[in-house]
Amino acid sequence: MGTQELAITPQDVLDAAKAIKGAVNRTPTSMSRTLSDITSTECYLKFEIFQFTAAYKERGALNRLLSLDENAKGVIAASAGNHAQGLSYHASRLGIPATIVMPEGTPFNKVKRTEELGARVVLTGKTFEQATQSAYDLAEKEGLTFVHPFDDPEVMAGQGTVGLEMLEDIPDLDTLIVPIGGGGLISGIATIAKHINPNIRIVGVQTEAFPAMKETVEGVSLGGSNITIAEGIAVKNPGMNTRKVASELVDEILIVPENRIEAAIVMMMEIEKVVVEGAGAISLAALLQYPGRFKGQKIGMVLTGGNIDSRLLATAIMRGMARDGRLSRLRITMMDQPGMLAKVTEVVAEVGANVQEVRHQREFGAVSLKLTEMELVVETKDRAHADQLVTALEEAGFKVDAAKTV
Repeated sequence: MGTQELAITPQDVLDAAKAIKGAVNRTPTSMSRTLSDITSTECYLKFEIFQFTAAYKERGALNRLLSLDENAKGVIAASAGNHAQGLSYHASRLGIPATIVMPEGTPFNKVKRTEELGARVVLTGKTFEQATQSAYDLAEKEGLTFVHPFDDPEVMAGQGTVGLEMLEDIPDLDTLIVPIGGGGLISGIATIAKHINPNIRIVGVQTEAFPAMKETVEGVSLGGSNITIAEGIAVKNPGMNTRKVASELVDEILIVPENRIEAAIVMMMEIEKVVVEGAGAISLAALLQYPGRFKGQKIGMVLTGGNIDSRLLATAIMRGMARDGRLSRLRITMMDQPGMLAKVTEVVAEVGANVQEVRHQREFGAVSLKLTEMELVVETKDRAHADQLVTALEEAGFKVDAAKTV
C-alpha cells in the first residue's frame, strides 16, 4: 500500500495549519530537564492542555468546520469529551449551530460545559454506540453534517498540525510518542512528520484496557478490560481511514497498564506542575514502561488534554503517595489500657511522621478482649521513612501490619 491511497496527504496538514492559524493556540514545545534526567532521554513536551478547551481536539474540529458548505444547516457529533467541547466552542464562535449527542448518564459537568460553549445537547442511548447511531439518525432527519471525532480526513489533517508545530520548534526530534484511541491524532502527526523527516520514529501508545488499534494493525488479540482512566482514548473500533495510515506510517504501537498511566498523571503534576488527563499522560507512561526503547533519543510527547475529573485526580494523587511510600495505612494492635494511644503518637512524632487519620476500634475484629486495634494513616518522606516508623513501633512493643499498596 502506498501513501497515495491514504485519506490525507502532507499538503492537507499544511493547508489545515494555514486555515486554523490564529484561531487555536500555537502551544509551546519545551524540554523537561527533570523528565529527561529520569528517563535518560532529551524529553520535549507539547502543551496542548493550553488550548481554550484544554485539548488538541479543537484543531481537527475547526478544520472540519471551515470546510463546510456555505449552505450547511449545522453540525452534529456524538461525544462526551474533548471533541464535543472543541466542536461546540468553534461552531459557536463561527455562528454555526452545533448539536452534541451524549449517552444517558453522562456526568452533569460535561453536559453543562458543552452547553456553556453554545451547543445543544441531546442525551440518548445507554451506550456510546447507541448515542452515535442516534446522532447519525438526527443528522439525516434535520439535515445536519455529522463530524466524526477521528475518522474524518479534515479532522485528521487538523490534528496533524500538532506534529507540524513540534517539528517546526524542534526539527531534530528522533521519536514522537503519540496516544492512540481512534487514531485521528497519530494519523495526522505521522503524515506530516514522515514527510518532513522520513527517518523519524512514530510510536503509538494504547492502554491495555482498549488496545483496538494494535489489534487491528497487527492482527493480534489482546482482550482489554474496557475500564480506563484514559477516557479520551477509550475506543473499541479504530477508524477505517486512520487504521490505514497507522499501518503505513506508525513504526510501533506499545501497550501500557493502567497503573502506569495513573502514576504518570501524578508525576506530570509534581514535576511539570500541570494537570493532564489519562490520555495526556500515556506517552510518559510508555517512556517509563519501556526505557530501553528510547534511551539517548530526542523524544517528543503530546500532552493531549487536561480535562480530568477533580475527584479522580485527587484519588490518583493519594494512591500515588501510597505507591511511593509517602502515605501508609498501619494496623496497630495494643493492650486496651490508658496511655497506649499517647504512646503510639509519641513514637510517630519521634520518627518525624505526620498522622493523617486515626480509627480506634474495640467492638470489631478478632483480637482478645484485653487488646484493641487502631488504624493509622500516616504521611512520611518516602518508603524508607515509613519502614523506619514501623520498626520504631514494633520496638516499642506494638504489633504492626502495614497495608499493601498497588
